[in-house]
Amino acid sequence: MRRMLVLTLALASIVSMAAWADSRGENSQGSDEGRHHEGGKHHERGKHHEPGKILAFQTMYAVDGPFLGEANAIRDVVGDEAAWVLRSARGSLDTTGHLRIQVRGLIFADGSPNDEDTFRGLVSCLTENGPTVEPASVTTQGFPATPTGDSVIDAHVELPNPCVAPIVFVLAGSEDKWFAVTGFESEEEEAN
Repeated sequence: MRRMLVLTLALASIVSMAAWADSRGENSQGSDEGRHHEGGKHHERGKHHEPGKILAFQTMYAVDGPFLGEANAIRDVVGDEAAWVLRSARGSLDTTGHLRIQVRGLIFADGSPNDEDTFRGLVSCLTENGPTVEPASVTTQGFPATPTGDSVIDAHVELPNPCVAPIVFVLAGSEDKWFAVTGFESEEEEAN
């Protein structure tokens, strides 16, 4: 009788622990069964979650030097034929395609004011096409830009799936040429 009671309590404990682990989305094999994977995080099915941040940046590189014109296009995106400078930039891109770019002081390198009424954002990713990899780009509509080169681009774009190694550009509103791209140039290097 005593042995039966001990076995019953042990079995009840095991069942109870299994139910508790299952309610937390765990199982004895540590698998992802019952959960899905997105943006590097595990989430239980049916539960709301924040979109994953793909890219966040606090600087951009303004087109100049060898990036001017068609000779050194980045992912088939051509740089403007005139050099530009940029006072500041920041932005982000998430897994839902929410793109936000804030630029300040994006003007011609000779000090002339920005002559575009709008700036657009472009996201270029590498994506799969059967057994090959190719670039795929999506572009926002135009967002107001001031003569002093200030603009906020806030849009949702439909990202290719998968979207690998994304690059974010600020384009002219009137043509498909970039003025700024994610990246940086050190002031020390500039001076040399």
